[in-house]
Amino acid sequence: MPLALDGVRVVSLEQAVAAPLCTRHLADLGADVVKVERPEGDFARRYDSIVEGTSAYFVWLNRGKRSIALDLATPADRATFDALLGDADVFVHNLGPGAVERLGYGWGDAHARWPRLVWVCISGYGTDGPYRDRKAYDLLIQAEAALMSITGSPEASAKVGISLADIAGGVYGFSSVLAALRLRDRTGEGQRCEISLFDCLAEWMTVPLYYRMYGGWTLGRMGTRHNTIAPYGEYRCADGSVMLAVQNEKQWRAFCDVVIERPELIDDPRFRTNELRSRRRAELEAIVEEILASHARAEVEARLIAADVPFSTFNTVLELAEHPQLAARDRWVDVTTPTGTARAVRPPFETGTISARVGAVPGLDEHGAQIRRELEAKERR
Repeated sequence: MPLALDGVRVVSLEQAVAAPLCTRHLADLGADVVKVERPEGDFARRYDSIVEGTSAYFVWLNRGKRSIALDLATPADRATFDALLGDADVFVHNLGPGAVERLGYGWGDAHARWPRLVWVCISGYGTDGPYRDRKAYDLLIQAEAALMSITGSPEASAKVGISLADIAGGVYGFSSVLAALRLRDRTGEGQRCEISLFDCLAEWMTVPLYYRMYGGWTLGRMGTRHNTIAPYGEYRCADGSVMLAVQNEKQWRAFCDVVIERPELIDDPRFRTNELRSRRRAELEAIVEEILASHARAEVEARLIAADVPFSTFNTVLELAEHPQLAARDRWVDVTTPTGTARAVRPPFETGTISARVGAVPGLDEHGAQIRRELEAKERR
């Protein structure tokens, strides 16, 4: 079956996480992604050597692409890069502030030369405003966007354990490209897409913002518990813990009646609504914890299933690697890397008969000669 983005050429001046995630998703859907690297390569190649000698981040973010190494300070390599952009549908970049503009490939210059080119900038703070020249890494954006103020325990803040700001930027970049290509189909014009990591997390912080702006309530750090819903989070049983998510009144009634066997709490005036339960969290959770602590986890999970109350297991990373749901749905696939073979989780999007492609992770400049031959052949035509 053809892939959704067969025939789409993407050229990317990318490094680290955000732009590589955007373009990897495009490659998964069939786009020909040409990853332009410095002669020394994307620095993410050297983060570690944990995957059979290759960086874990690089293996995750760069499969299905072709690599060419170019020094854009040299006329010959600039000419090659210009030829690549002249044959491209999408240009994605996430170099440091102003770098692409200094090279002469900012939106104005690029659009004047290649009017159909979709131009995608993924940056820390955007291309204007007082913070536009600040360097941005995931940790810094999590702090700047106040995410760390609501993440962690009451005693200490914490960053989210994955590169959340970068991932947000990559996913919004990916969706922006799809929208821009659709619009170009109608207008014939390339589009300017600007993704700011700070904007992404600021938008995702809307609920805490609303609580503060309209309710005067600053949401606190709650560890594994939810700061606006109760009971919700990790609760100890006699031999482990379960993660609960009681989100509506139907679930609350079933939880009280079947799981903790305290039906009188259903209409208790202290806990009748989620807002009341959240405000009187300490009283409620003391009751729940005392009851669950006297039962084995297996028994609690059986009651939760019988009551149709949402729950999950608090898994370790190793348990995720061995998760029966991933195995049953055939979510693992082997990926070729420059140093061996790695297992990878298949792309999460499935679109009916259109599947995703899981290509190899390229070595530095692995496809440089091939790409140059293609450009020369096109010029001769």
